[in-house]
Amino acid sequence: MENKKLCILGSTGSIGMQALEVAEHLGLTVDAISAHSNIKALEDQIRKFTPSICAVSDESAAKKLKIAVADTNCKILSGENSAADVAGETCADTVLNSIIGFAGLIPTLTAIKAKKNIAIANKETLVSAGCIVMSEVKKSGVRLLPVDSEHCAIHQCIDVGKNRKDQISKLILTASGGPFYGKDRDFVYNAPPSAALKHPNWHMGNKITIDSASLVNKGLELIEAMWLFDMPTDKIEVIVHRESIIHSMVQYIDNSVIAQLAVPDMRLCIQYALTGTEKKKALTPELDFAKLSSLSFYPVNNDIFPGITLARQAIKIGGTATCIYNSANEACVDLYLKGKIKFGEIYALISDALSCIPALKTPSIADILEADKVAREFVYSKSL
Repeated sequence: MENKKLCILGSTGSIGMQALEVAEHLGLTVDAISAHSNIKALEDQIRKFTPSICAVSDESAAKKLKIAVADTNCKILSGENSAADVAGETCADTVLNSIIGFAGLIPTLTAIKAKKNIAIANKETLVSAGCIVMSEVKKSGVRLLPVDSEHCAIHQCIDVGKNRKDQISKLILTASGGPFYGKDRDFVYNAPPSAALKHPNWHMGNKITIDSASLVNKGLELIEAMWLFDMPTDKIEVIVHRESIIHSMVQYIDNSVIAQLAVPDMRLCIQYALTGTEKKKALTPELDFAKLSSLSFYPVNNDIFPGITLARQAIKIGGTATCIYNSANEACVDLYLKGKIKFGEIYALISDALSCIPALKTPSIADILEADKVAREFVYSKSL
């Protein structure tokens, strides 16, 4: 296997913890980890995986961790930019970025510029600054592989087909439909966080679970797929597949379709990215076709769940609009989980942000950072 050392950003989150499990399974050395403030989990990870560096963005938590692991050889970095510092300083071959939200952008760019291969579980990086990120990937000559199950599936389907891009008719992203599939508009608009957090198939963090309930997650994935596979969005379709067994598909110009199927388990996607697409025995259970009663497919109800429509609107506007879409949504999810807005207001606030905030067509990183700030301030001010 090509990759021997690994850096995991966001190691105490759902993806980060599963990545550590996969790293142990594959026999990879974990050279660096990072998290925001969960020092109990970090201490356990430091003692088990013996990384040389650990970043903690919360300053007070970092001070406590330094004391707790003073008997180890792990260097503790702290502060808002510590994850990016670790991404640049680590001697790892691959940086797996599972930081939640826009905060993952700068660490990803830092790792790319340090010529690290990227396993990207932070879709917001490409949604917010896809043009800049993909340009840096090309310039640095590194590999960027998706950890998201949908994009991992498409990558495998294209790799199996070994066909040219002009032979691809469309990419088909599958969506579980979330916990509100089939519910009426009034139910969805007024649904409480406790209901939105009950995903039918996946066990994930709060933010991505809310995004899955709203289907904004599919809007984010649509934008991510556009950059990852250099594919126009009129050739990217989203279809509801309730069982989450088919993770995505690629249709070719002869109308044949290649699909990737597996038990819903993010460890398989993580392993695919960490091995550089090499197939090895995995921790994911075998798919038992005899127990599959059916595989169902339905169109997305864009009237009740307009998150994908709004993403297409942001793509059409271009430039910083996709960053505005993402950052407005992050602010909305925060407000919703705190009980300050209704579920249905998420869409209205994202739409207002796209309509009211001017987008720059060819942004710099400074412009992206400013767009993120303005979008959040816009949403928070509207909710007062």
